[in-house]
Amino acid sequence: MQIILGQHALSPFRHERLLSELRTCQSNISDLSCRHVYFLDLPKPLPADQLNKLKHILDVDQSCPDALPEGDLALVTPRIGTISPWSSKATDILHLCGFSHVERIERGVVYLLKGARWSDVARAKIFDRMTEQCLSLLDDASGLFHHATPQPVQSIAILDRGIEALKEANTALGLALSEDEMVYLVESYRELGREPNDIELMMFAQANSEHCRHKTFNAGWTIDGEEMEHSLFSMIKNTYEHHSTNVLSAYKDNASVIRGHRGGRFFADVEDNVYREHEEDIHILMKVETHNHPTGISPYPGASTGSGGEIRDEGATGRGSKPKAGLVGFSVSHLRLPDAPKRWEDPLRKPERMASSLQIMLEGPIGAASFNNEFGRPALAGYFRTFEQDVDLPHGRERRGYHKPIMIAGGMGNIRDQHVEKDDIPEGALVIVLGGPAMLIGLGGGAASSMASGASAADLDFASVQRDNPEMERRCQEVIDTCWGLGEDNPIYSIHDVGAGGLSNALPELVHDAGRGAMFELRNIPNDEPGMSPMEIWCNESQERYVLAIDEQMLPMFEEICDRERCPFSVLGKATTKEHLCLHDRHFSNKPIDLPMSVLFGKAPKMSRETHRPSYSREDVDTSAFSLTQTAKDLLLFPTVAAKTFLISIGDRSITGMVARDQMVGPWQVPVADVAVTTSAIYADCGEAMAMGERPPVALLHPAASGRLAVAEALTNIAAARIDKISDIKLSANWMAAVNHPGEDVALFDTVKALGLELCPELDLTIPVGKDSMSMRAVWEEEGEAHAVTAPLSLIVSAFAPVSDCHKTLTPQLQRDEETCLVLIDLGRGQDRLGASCALQIHNKLGATPPDLDSPALLKDFFEGLQTLAAKDKLLAYHDRSDGGLWACLCEMAFAGRCGLDIRLAEGRHAFGQLFSEELGAVVQVHKEDVEALRATFAGTSLDGQLSVIANIRMDRKICVHHEETCLLEETRASLQQLWGQTSFEMAKIRDNEHCATQEYALIADEDDPGMHASLTYEPEEDICAPFVNTARPKIAILREQGVNGHVEMAAAFHRAGFDAVDVHMSDILSETVTFDTFRGLVACGGFSYGDVLGAGSGWAQSILQNTVAFDVFSAFFSREDTFALGVCNGCQMMAQLKALIPGAAHWPRFVRNTSEQFEARSVMVEVVSSPSILMADMAGSRMPIAVAHGEGRARCSEEEAQALHDQQLVSLRYVDHHGQPTTHYPLNPNGSPLGVTGLCNEDGRFTIMMPHPERVFRTIQHSWAPTSWGEHSAWMRMFQNARLWVG
Repeated sequence: MQIILGQHALSPFRHERLLSELRTCQSNISDLSCRHVYFLDLPKPLPADQLNKLKHILDVDQSCPDALPEGDLALVTPRIGTISPWSSKATDILHLCGFSHVERIERGVVYLLKGARWSDVARAKIFDRMTEQCLSLLDDASGLFHHATPQPVQSIAILDRGIEALKEANTALGLALSEDEMVYLVESYRELGREPNDIELMMFAQANSEHCRHKTFNAGWTIDGEEMEHSLFSMIKNTYEHHSTNVLSAYKDNASVIRGHRGGRFFADVEDNVYREHEEDIHILMKVETHNHPTGISPYPGASTGSGGEIRDEGATGRGSKPKAGLVGFSVSHLRLPDAPKRWEDPLRKPERMASSLQIMLEGPIGAASFNNEFGRPALAGYFRTFEQDVDLPHGRERRGYHKPIMIAGGMGNIRDQHVEKDDIPEGALVIVLGGPAMLIGLGGGAASSMASGASAADLDFASVQRDNPEMERRCQEVIDTCWGLGEDNPIYSIHDVGAGGLSNALPELVHDAGRGAMFELRNIPNDEPGMSPMEIWCNESQERYVLAIDEQMLPMFEEICDRERCPFSVLGKATTKEHLCLHDRHFSNKPIDLPMSVLFGKAPKMSRETHRPSYSREDVDTSAFSLTQTAKDLLLFPTVAAKTFLISIGDRSITGMVARDQMVGPWQVPVADVAVTTSAIYADCGEAMAMGERPPVALLHPAASGRLAVAEALTNIAAARIDKISDIKLSANWMAAVNHPGEDVALFDTVKALGLELCPELDLTIPVGKDSMSMRAVWEEEGEAHAVTAPLSLIVSAFAPVSDCHKTLTPQLQRDEETCLVLIDLGRGQDRLGASCALQIHNKLGATPPDLDSPALLKDFFEGLQTLAAKDKLLAYHDRSDGGLWACLCEMAFAGRCGLDIRLAEGRHAFGQLFSEELGAVVQVHKEDVEALRATFAGTSLDGQLSVIANIRMDRKICVHHEETCLLEETRASLQQLWGQTSFEMAKIRDNEHCATQEYALIADEDDPGMHASLTYEPEEDICAPFVNTARPKIAILREQGVNGHVEMAAAFHRAGFDAVDVHMSDILSETVTFDTFRGLVACGGFSYGDVLGAGSGWAQSILQNTVAFDVFSAFFSREDTFALGVCNGCQMMAQLKALIPGAAHWPRFVRNTSEQFEARSVMVEVVSSPSILMADMAGSRMPIAVAHGEGRARCSEEEAQALHDQQLVSLRYVDHHGQPTTHYPLNPNGSPLGVTGLCNEDGRFTIMMPHPERVFRTIQHSWAPTSWGEHSAWMRMFQNARLWVG
């Protein structure tokens, strides 16, 4: 092992933050040093020249000393027995750069304390026990490269010792088997006449866990001595049996499929790699998963792999499909912000092994967003709830909350019509694993997720969670995309993701679903830790893997596809006619598994549940003692109601170029949209929408009402999109409960019944997909005393629907027009029920009577009336009433429009209830002359008489509440919005650069901020390429490297401008399959090449600079005078490091980490600066919005160097504020580049690089906000047309 000391591991502000934290543990610490350190596994040390070359590739500053300073050492590395994603990608880069003799490189961080020695408490602050280890010596890292001897399978002596032996194994292995299941296994193996192996028991435990088998939902029920007619699942399926129209797949695959629109799907043909439109049916995938237990144990990897697993579900539907857009949600207990304590919070008590709510919300959302970002899927919807309260219930007073959190990961995708159904798997079909290697991580996750958090051993908890590698998953998806792109020639018969239970679950399910058995070879499983036992190889939950069955004759073609994408795969065995599972181990020449499928799947005992319905009464809360003004202000601070910017801006919301509505609204980008909308295809106007709904606190008062409200909220959210009829909407239901806890079983049954047998059939709503998590309880002991926090029954509903016109989506942004008014549509019909509302929660009250959907007709009439009005363009703004009630609804609309409101409550009803009850309903803005038309639309329906003018626009930007001629509240928009934004500010201040968070927070109060705008020097609808319509289309190389994810929208922009866009992978260049001789243009696309492990774009650049073949191809292209090139985002970062090859580019700076030290996804203003860039011809002086999405976009140069670039007219693009002035103010300048520099060109203008994404917003519909005057094309289409004009 060779060791290389690297650069400083922490920025100055993170260094100071960590030092401050450590001093709270050990006050005598005088200083702290932190450096990266690299470990090389190679036969002999590198010679000096090779070492210097490697240091250059690793960007090790030559000024860094080669020796560590004095101090007590703590070395943090990945856990021994695992290979970090950083290592696998960095090793790939080194091999391409000529370091083939380096077996592996790994990275750690060495921390040196001065003035003190490391204590256990201090050590715990520098590493994540789940994915890392903390060592005391640098040489101890040699264990990272140690390969142990393979361990044999272990048998369990049940023939001699019976069920007692199995009980011991159940505890030791964390199998979570029930007594009935253990009896069943003992009987089964006695019939087989042999002992079970540990690998078989672990496989059975995963396949039959609550997590995988959904035992509670399939159980028989007896309530109050009466046997129920239906199981929970049969009631859910009743919705499909009642109304299955347009549901193409339900309950039988990794995701449900519903009918979508027909359109021109845009992708590269396999034959020639040219991008084209393909007219076809574009059906919609829908799937929502949970990853609660792992996220509660270790938030970042737990949430990251939660999102990654759900993405795999979408990609592994049918015979292969494509994920498109994601959603993420979190429920936690009180945040307890250290600098902003709230009066409704009390001191924290929790299990030691579980993360706090604050830690979960600081790290979990980053994990989920990071996976989505790197995979290349926009995160467009979600929710965030905090709830924790002592509640009086029939069995006593107890703490309810989310110490065991909910982490929701879901989304939608698309699939071809001919691939919806999996094909039969014929005998002899090859069974393949696609993706990364097996590693000793995530063992027993399915069983662990089926237990109450804290009920198992801590080591088993930590072992049960996985680690993420989204770049590998992206490679797998590229393989899948190529396969489904072949249409009828798709080589995939059937595909399944590898999730809970690992291969032990995925492989048997794959063949069992086709009525087959299989014979597998254990040692064919790609494995980076050969010391694992057969059980560990078979059952580990290493991520980013799929299993699939293909035709043996198509193996060469499949191998070619995988080689091009650099995606590992292995043939594990073949399908057999006999339904028997055999796993051979050639190392030990035995069969660790030799089992009839019927033992694994067929005869496990069915669960029966017996419970009773408790009866008790509660009293409504007297709110007369509560200050209305203080309640109104506190509500805006309450996390469930408060702004969610800190959760949204970290997630890419423009990737794919098919996003028509994200969470951010209007010229000031306020996070208030509750519906996500994407176009069916990149040039389409139709599309699909998704939205969420949930009201768990209501379940503590009226479980069935909480279910109805969840469905209704999802529908009032998705109603902002243009949907033809309510029955077009399909639902995913995610059920979370603490089964066996008093009152919870019957609450679950009643809620499922309310939806499955009553509400959904009444409205022709179908629930074709869902998930359950039946262990929502945290238990622990503290000083010998038992403690528990139990979540309320939590139904999270996600609604999906085809959208007929994505241009017509409504938003909450108010128009500043005094000739308009706001109208409340009240589905609560004046009842103002306050039970379980946020307004009571902030007073630590629950109340007695919650809101409810009193009649399905209310929701149906509301939806139909709203869509009728939207179709007639009568609605200027729309927002539903939910958490925070009418007050939050109106405030959010005013914040989005930066205007004031004169709110007038109805007379004869209590103001508190009117303002804060969370009854169903919505507020719409209309022209005053249209109010009567609004009322007429609902006349004769269940909502007749339930419309009232609730507010008028105020231009002085004050928000005033009046009731019966009394002014109850008068505050400025700015002061209220700063309250609403405070939670997000406090979270960002802890998580990110505090200076940046403070700058963003200050912008809320700037009343002079005019918002984003467009000022153009040209007409965007002018088609300057018209003369070339009937001429030959020049070729442009759409260049990508592994991990690049923005190539399709880039190809679409150039295709529309008149180019033949050709998909070119770097592997095509390195294999000498492709050169650039016939290309006029080259564009390096955005994404995360090699996961940016060596710095943004560095691995990609080094694989060109250090590889002779690639070096020559790129040098030849750049030296030609008839070529042009564009680098965007990751491509910009890469091309900036190729400046030695690009004539006239010596001035280009490198792009490094954003000042915020956070991934920034924003819509911001830029100005096109006068430069020779051929792409920006005639655009100089124009200012307009553009999408940005990057973590490393800051130009590394001084302000003086940036000014010199401006003076030389080599800057082509710069960030400007809303007044049009160059800016470094965050987030108007999202990365901190000096003087706003974000785009440059070379001296003759043929080569341009930029960090923002014009290719994602070349259509107006793709913008989060755009001027209403723009037509089909946005201002950015001109850039691509300029390229076509230059080529001629």
